[in-house]
Amino acid sequence: MSSPCELGGRVTMALLLPALVLAATAVSRVHDAHAARPVLRVCADPNNLPFSNRAGGGYENRIAELIAHDLGDSLEYAWWPQRRAWVRNTITANKCDVAISVPEGFGALLTTRPYYRSTYVFVSRADRHYGITSLDDPRLKTLKIGLHFVGTDYDNPPPAHALGDRGIVRNVVSFSIYGNYSEPNPPAKLIDAVESGAVDVAVVWGPLAGYFAKNARVPLALTPVVPSTDARTGTVFTFPIAIGVRKTDPALRASLQRVLDRDEDGVQRIVQEFGIPVVGRD
Repeated sequence: MSSPCELGGRVTMALLLPALVLAATAVSRVHDAHAARPVLRVCADPNNLPFSNRAGGGYENRIAELIAHDLGDSLEYAWWPQRRAWVRNTITANKCDVAISVPEGFGALLTTRPYYRSTYVFVSRADRHYGITSLDDPRLKTLKIGLHFVGTDYDNPPPAHALGDRGIVRNVVSFSIYGNYSEPNPPAKLIDAVESGAVDVAVVWGPLAGYFAKNARVPLALTPVVPSTDARTGTVFTFPIAIGVRKTDPALRASLQRVLDRDEDGVQRIVQEFGIPVVGRD
């Protein structure tokens, strides 16, 4: 899924979440822990790289394929743009069973143990040689800063809250995390703005930043926001990402965890291939 702001609240997944639903018919399933699961029903956004797209080009698609292959299941997607009320419209509505990337411990779902941990990063053109790592860097008071926004203040991503607390507002340029859905990969517009010089630096959820920086037309530099928790506001910038299922399906969660454990190397190869910046625990 996208960044941690798309599922609602500061730690939601609009980017995380950022931040998937379905146009598919619900498939009847047996919920016994030992029963066969012939179809793995995955919720996914059809136009949201690097997370997922209808062509199967995202890392969530690749991990879903790996899991289905391991379980001997066929793979079925329920396509839905990542927007508000995502869980209610997808998994809770029984249109799908699995969300490939949500924050560990996300309250609406049961989650596996995390299979990667990433962070917000500063993104700038490499030829600018900024090397910014801290939100207290005095240059942030004058540089043009690009941020993703969701809408309401409470739902906006962590960098917006931390910069606002520092009075850094007037030089911030907002980009909707949702963007124009008729265009490919709407959240990528923020990275495009860094490439073109429309903004000097952006603060972006790591998976999105890493993927588009890797594929950028000009070299881009990524530096993690440190510390991982802002001492002034308590804002968290680093999130462990797991797989989520509905709360009434612990057997499915257990099956998915066994696959993640067995195929850990394969999962990590996918994460690396997509340029996701991975960080350890503090």
